[in-house]
Amino acid sequence: MTNTILGTSVKRREDPEFLSGQAKFTADITLPNMAHIALLHSPHAHALIKAIDTSAALAMPGVIDIITGADTAAILPLPVIMNPSGAKAKFPPHPWGVPAAQTVLATDRVRYVGEQVAVVVAETRQQAYDALDAIRVDYEPLPLVLDARSALEPNAPQLHDTVPGNLNQYVSYGDKEATLKAMEEADVVVRQHLPFQRVIHHAIETRATIAAYDSDTEDYTLWTNSQIPHGNRFLLSQLVMGIPYNKLRVVAPHIGGGFGSKGYLYADTAIALFLAKRVGRPVKWVDTRTGLARTTVQARGQDMDGAIAGNRDGIITALYCTNYSNLGAYPATNGPGAPTSLTGRSITGAYAIPHPFYEVYCAFSNTVLGGPIRGAGRTEGLYLIERLVDLFAAEIGLDPVEVRRKNFVQPDQFPYANGLGWVYDTGDYETALDKVLAIANLENLEVVKAEAKSRGKRLGVGVSSYVAVTGVGPSRFMGQEIGLNGSTWGSAHLRVHPTGDISLQIGSQPHGQGHVTTFSQIVAEELGVELEQIEVLHSDTRGAVYAQGSYGSRSYSVEGGTVYLACQKVLTKAKQMAAHIFGVSEAEIMVDHGKFSTQANPEEVKTIKDIALALWYAWDLPPGMEPGLEVITFFDPPDFSYPFGSHVAIVEVDEETGEVAVLRYVAVDDFGTVGNPMVVDGQTHGNLHLGISQALVEEVIYDNQGQIATADFMTYPIVRASQLPNFETDRTVTPTPHSPLGAKGAGDVPVNGVPPAIVSAVCNAVGVQHIDMPLTPEKLWRAMQSG
Repeated sequence: MTNTILGTSVKRREDPEFLSGQAKFTADITLPNMAHIALLHSPHAHALIKAIDTSAALAMPGVIDIITGADTAAILPLPVIMNPSGAKAKFPPHPWGVPAAQTVLATDRVRYVGEQVAVVVAETRQQAYDALDAIRVDYEPLPLVLDARSALEPNAPQLHDTVPGNLNQYVSYGDKEATLKAMEEADVVVRQHLPFQRVIHHAIETRATIAAYDSDTEDYTLWTNSQIPHGNRFLLSQLVMGIPYNKLRVVAPHIGGGFGSKGYLYADTAIALFLAKRVGRPVKWVDTRTGLARTTVQARGQDMDGAIAGNRDGIITALYCTNYSNLGAYPATNGPGAPTSLTGRSITGAYAIPHPFYEVYCAFSNTVLGGPIRGAGRTEGLYLIERLVDLFAAEIGLDPVEVRRKNFVQPDQFPYANGLGWVYDTGDYETALDKVLAIANLENLEVVKAEAKSRGKRLGVGVSSYVAVTGVGPSRFMGQEIGLNGSTWGSAHLRVHPTGDISLQIGSQPHGQGHVTTFSQIVAEELGVELEQIEVLHSDTRGAVYAQGSYGSRSYSVEGGTVYLACQKVLTKAKQMAAHIFGVSEAEIMVDHGKFSTQANPEEVKTIKDIALALWYAWDLPPGMEPGLEVITFFDPPDFSYPFGSHVAIVEVDEETGEVAVLRYVAVDDFGTVGNPMVVDGQTHGNLHLGISQALVEEVIYDNQGQIATADFMTYPIVRASQLPNFETDRTVTPTPHSPLGAKGAGDVPVNGVPPAIVSAVCNAVGVQHIDMPLTPEKLWRAMQSG
């Protein structure tokens, strides 16, 4: 069969609701008799709490209640579900012995600016925030430390009694001795310090939570903009609140962007549930923009020392990386996962390097918690290898494109084990590189540079290639090799009603990726129904299956693959029923997009609606067949998938100001088989924007007292749409055997090629070997002035 709708650019079914302003986000929800809460944040990066006086605040208008850490002793510390080094790792204590993070409110000590100290409940949001100023907290400041390297120094201030030396864990991959030996034997060794700066997850929508408690039934309902509502339900009920699992319902309304920042368990969810029961009213919390900067998990923040070795003919023989990762004051829910497995196993990129080695020291410091953002961990590791390849090429006097070609994993080498734990599935890396170079058309480059120079501009070109692990994932590997205390299989509940309409509950959590549209396309393709007949259910734990959520570019390849398998199960039963109706054997039944006929009489057709109605009546069923046409399906992929691509950036740098203009950005990516090209194009554009913004301007800056100097949009720059070129994107298609759809991940993939391409282009323009991100005008102006 040829596809009729899957693989085409169907307009998103979700969009009318958003474009008309009818979509409901958490902040739009109002419940009867609802109170509002505000959180008091610590103004100190490290201090003892000597006393808290709430009496004046309690007397303020509209204030209903105020709680501190002394009131929340029954709430257990937030758990950590990602621990790659197992028992060797050190965490803050949890009464049950599991890896733990922070308590929901600080008790005796605060460890970063923004840590929650008290909560006000009031009749209105404004009254709650007004009362915060009247709470008096007596702090005794303590010495602080703000970066991973300093935190590991012998005399550094200690954050946790249970974590000696502030070292959460040390992890390594590869053969260290073999790598060092290969470096000794190499013609050339190039070393470079490559920091990857911290950034803030600035989604359009801040985090928000509403909680309600029914004293008659003892049921809790939590509305929160989480990428993992089922995960929040499990962790809150079993490891934090002690609520019976079936007494807690979690709903994720529409979400205004996540990018990973809403894929955690946050303290505000437990606080809201606790207060809803305590005050006997629904409570609502909506964060502020500055609150987001201080309490929503930040990202990146890796400080890498890299070394690449090889021969003067351009063959890379060894790669070594020592990384210092700043986890923040506490580990985020899955915080240790990004700098360990995701960065460490990814540093070889698209290249066949015989001797790679990676080690990382994950340390606690007096900063906001750190964790994954779009491209989690992989972006940092791929930045390292791409910058080192450029520097290696410069050292030996070869074209960096030629060095890439010489070292690519070749098509006949797949499946390819990269020596660090990943086994690449399929790929044709050189074809993607050829295609992007053909689109970029870099002929007459010197002429173009000369023309730019005449205008006071310096033009530069940068090239990058990448391979990124996606499709989280095989549950066994995630548990045994990456240290996830959980599972990552896909799930789907598919019901064909007697009317021919379909209800589909999916295992992902959409927050802008077009899941309703794309998953409907799978069902429409396989079962031969119209998109409008398909109801897609998601983001509510009141359903038949446990939904893992959305992260790690898994939605289409894993959850979409599960939907496809559910359709096949439906078709299998429908085919059996069709054979019974036609009075022939199953072997004589032909199936074409949900239509059933016999080889002897192909003109007589039964649709999926006809079969579903017959199964609903159940008047005449084959022996042993149950009524109804409904399945629950699970899919645990056998391995990850590995999309890849090559990018070209063309920039101009103003000689007088150092300002960077991105003139063109060309990206050729390979996501395997694509379900909706338009949706994937949108995801690609978002990735490119994120990467350009990180490369040029974004950075969290802490002063020497641990205060965030970039806590709002006046101080934290983000590249605007008007500063972006019209992206030039294309794809190659190399299906993976690890998804029934042949699909690889896409949602946080293209970003991996962007920072190295932009940095390479700017360095090429300025005429230097390397400049650390962000490439601010001041840095570039000074580099040009210094020659």
